[in-house]
Amino acid sequence: MQPYSAESITGLLTTRTLGRTLRFLASTGSTNTVAHAEAEAGAPDGLAVVADEQTAGRGRMDRSWWAPAGTCLLFSLLLRPQLRASRVGELTMCLGLGAVEGIAACTGVQARLKWPNDLVLAGRKLGGMLAETRLDGERIVYAVLGLGVNVNLDFARDPGVPAELSATAGSLQAALGRQVDRALLLAAILLHTERRLLCALEGERPLAAWADALDTLGQEVTVTTTAASYRGIAAGVTLEGALRLALEGGGEQIIWSGDVTAVRPLSSPLRSPGRQAPEG
Repeated sequence: MQPYSAESITGLLTTRTLGRTLRFLASTGSTNTVAHAEAEAGAPDGLAVVADEQTAGRGRMDRSWWAPAGTCLLFSLLLRPQLRASRVGELTMCLGLGAVEGIAACTGVQARLKWPNDLVLAGRKLGGMLAETRLDGERIVYAVLGLGVNVNLDFARDPGVPAELSATAGSLQAALGRQVDRALLLAAILLHTERRLLCALEGERPLAAWADALDTLGQEVTVTTTAASYRGIAAGVTLEGALRLALEGGGEQIIWSGDVTAVRPLSSPLRSPGRQAPEG
């Protein structure tokens, strides 16, 4: 494998826009933080901020992301899409689909998505996304989409792995039994993400494909939000990407953000398109 660098990445890109402006950092606190600063300074649509190491990476609900040097895929994209603010959730859907498709194209590994923003593989967390936006009424001024993927790590064997991760986290190296070229993987994810974004900008909604990639749907789950905890069947998603939870005692709860824990899969999962992603 070539050294991981701006040159090795740009030499592999086949995108029109994503990553064509690229800032590579050996180490940074958070690529999302850097991308926000670049956005405020006028950086163009498609900027990719890529890091070899993150020392203060963050996920949803201000959680940290453990990512030592030389192991993970860590990047943030700056987007300036011509979309209504009501469609901002589709940007994360496009990145999630692009990640799943890019991983499959590069490695043959078929990852899945866990609502709302995780990548999973064989029941373990493979990666996570964090979307942050600046809005002006119904206009998206810009969006920053961050993605972290566990690539060349073995959580069962590598020294220094936090104890809480050894039982829950997975990696591409562990799945394949070999290391993966991160530059090749990044180029593949950017290409597939760009394809999804271009389709969204042309009016093709990514919701049905995103819902079909969600492992969460059809499972009995508990969902913990900042306000309460719910248990029921993950029956589908709304047009905006919220989770439709069929409650144990009857009725339905719409969940916009929360932590999902699977209780058990149903014997006959709810996988029909109509239950997953209502059209409208």
